[in-house]
Amino acid sequence: MKNSINHQTEALRASLQNEGLDGYLVTNENSIFYFTGFLGGAKLLIPRQGENHLYVQGVNYEAAKQTAKNCMVELVKRKEKIDLKVAGDARSLKLKRIGFDSLDASAYLKLSKALKVVRLKALGKMVWELRKVKDETELKHMRKAAELTSVGVKTALETVRPGLREYEIAAEMEYAMRRLGSDGAAFDTIVASGVRSAFPHGGCTDRKIRKGDLAVIDVGAKYSHYRADMTRTMTVGKPSPKQRRIHETVKKAQEKAFQSIKAGVRACDVDKAARKLIGKEGYGEFFVHGLGHGIGLEVHEPPSLNPENKEALKAGNVVTMEPGVYVVDFGGVRIEDTVLVLEDGAERLTRAPYNLEVK
Repeated sequence: MKNSINHQTEALRASLQNEGLDGYLVTNENSIFYFTGFLGGAKLLIPRQGENHLYVQGVNYEAAKQTAKNCMVELVKRKEKIDLKVAGDARSLKLKRIGFDSLDASAYLKLSKALKVVRLKALGKMVWELRKVKDETELKHMRKAAELTSVGVKTALETVRPGLREYEIAAEMEYAMRRLGSDGAAFDTIVASGVRSAFPHGGCTDRKIRKGDLAVIDVGAKYSHYRADMTRTMTVGKPSPKQRRIHETVKKAQEKAFQSIKAGVRACDVDKAARKLIGKEGYGEFFVHGLGHGIGLEVHEPPSLNPENKEALKAGNVVTMEPGVYVVDFGGVRIEDTVLVLEDGAERLTRAPYNLEVK
């Protein structure tokens, strides 16, 4: 293990000072990875001064000793003793006010009792403010995840044909990504065909693809724990005029939103750009979700692109842009890319053809 301080810890400690806190307790597994480079820790205590303390159980202890950085690895043999160990270290470090990201009720009560006069304060936003802006190392991993995801979608475009089952297409995509270095799927792959394409989270079944079906293909790869997310919608054979019109509407809406995005623009205004176009085409009631979401170590992170989120985007945010139109008993269309926000514009990290018709 290495006990040097990384920039993530330095940034958090600066926030602790601004909030008048002596330390911070991290419980989210991905946030623990963000600070230590180790996935599998139970909790991480970050004091404003001194070493970070990573608490692990026996099954992860040896791996943590070899992998975790910027922390002292502490073995806790019984899960129920972790909070007591955290409390003991907090008292030894003379921490009086501790922020935390998330605690269930029982853990909060146990810690509060063990800490006695130490005050606990819920401040999950503090870590998210850091995680929302990706650094160069994170972007390197996300570019690779996006490259692998693009391979998966291109594989689907080459593979899909009448008679194949949805799960067979999903298997081909995931295999193609895996054999080129993906850690695995970023989420449960979606292949939703026919009338099922009108279900935004339609999953993947044993339904056979039929000629003329709309098929929504939504897949993501993981690379070094970072994720990408991409959707294309296609028909096998010639699309109907209505299918073509909906697809063209969604495609234009995504491009409109993409042209509007840059640092300083409000998230809700990017959503509005796509939603307004879809509404003008008469499909507003069928766009039933937000335009997109942040992505990184988790597939759904802040910032969200939706009508309610008025926060200004920052350079280094990575978000999805996925407008969709879903007509029950007919079918749905969604087009999605993973996008990096820049100071003056944006960059698509995922790339694959937008063609509706697959021969």
